[in-house]
Amino acid sequence: MDITRAQDIYASKDKIAVHLDGEPVWIEHVDSDNGMATVQVGSRPTNTQTVGVERLEEQRK
Repeated sequence: MDITRAQDIYASKDKIAVHLDGEPVWIEHVDSDNGMATVQVGSRPTNTQTVGVERLEEQRK
């Protein structure tokens, strides 16, 4: 995924499925200057990771 798409998903009111290494994640923050995103892995709010947006995959229907 590129930084623009990550920002679009983060700003969207729609539920858009995103995965990191095959696991569902929620984008919580996008750092466009560094190409990074903070994501919540699964349903546990304390399980967050900051990763390069290129590692995120949008799950298209």
